[in-house]
Amino acid sequence: MVSQTSRKYSNEFLNIGVDASALGMSNAVVASSNDVNSGYWNPAGLVHIEDSEIAIMHSSYFANIANYNYIAFAMPLDDRSSVGLSLIRFGVDDILDTTKLIDQQGVINYDRINLFSAVDYALTFSYARRLPITGLNYGVNAKVIRRIIGDFASSWGFGLDVGIQFESNDWKFGLMARDITTTFNTWAIDADRLQDIKDAIPGQNQEEPEATELTLPKLQLGMSKLFTFNHDYTLRTEVDVICRFEENNDVISSSVVSINPALGLEFGYTDLVFFRAGVGNFQNELQIDNSQSLTFQPNFGVGFKYKGLFLDYAFTDIGDQSAALYSNVFSLKIDLSIFR
Repeated sequence: MVSQTSRKYSNEFLNIGVDASALGMSNAVVASSNDVNSGYWNPAGLVHIEDSEIAIMHSSYFANIANYNYIAFAMPLDDRSSVGLSLIRFGVDDILDTTKLIDQQGVINYDRINLFSAVDYALTFSYARRLPITGLNYGVNAKVIRRIIGDFASSWGFGLDVGIQFESNDWKFGLMARDITTTFNTWAIDADRLQDIKDAIPGQNQEEPEATELTLPKLQLGMSKLFTFNHDYTLRTEVDVICRFEENNDVISSSVVSINPALGLEFGYTDLVFFRAGVGNFQNELQIDNSQSLTFQPNFGVGFKYKGLFLDYAFTDIGDQSAALYSNVFSLKIDLSIFR
């Protein structure tokens, strides 16, 4: 019999986010995303690209222990549709495998220590199209997920996302539905390596993990507006609401759904320099004395645009409000029309 479970944090690496400009706005971009990175945030936004675009990003987490890398490509098919392809790698490398550190005679032998990696991959194909209704677009993602934990275990997964954007009178609205079919991961566990783990710590880790995980759907709704002042100054604002169908520590939480808001701002000067700020990830955290306190995650970022080159930086987890280590994120986007 194959066991199966729905996990709150399955495939959590897919919730980190891409593009430093979006991260600087605390991920509040589902309504306004309109470039190659829309394949991640809302595939409906891909219809706005006018030529082929590529994007790359690198960031480190947990004091540089984990590395997150992303590359994407998108291109218009015609004046009504576009496609995109993206690859994410999140990995912790050079982990010490000490399961064989002590031999059968009880002797410690450091030569028996090996290194392994725990790596997650996600390959996403995106398609977007304009609908006959003016200002209304939709997009679809098909995701293939590969997760590898050394030679201990590996899994394959598949999932679907659907996104919608609508624009009217300078207002933009967006809806991103992730994992609408409940994304699954099917694990293959090496029995011999599992036995090594059991032998390494007697009486612990005795049960074999579930073979199949299901990731529950998540909705993100957004509303955005761009303000222009004296032609040279712009202010893009967006408010998003993230809904998970589970009970957790979000600022609004019930047994049916948990809701977390995010706010992002981007100030631009002459379409050349951009300053960004955002706040999100509001959590009700339980303290030692059983009282609750509200924590949040503020971010900020800067960006520079020159012709078709976009260089962005984001500094996240400022002030360590959410008890997580801060991260520096860099990303580059290139509009390939500059080479024609």
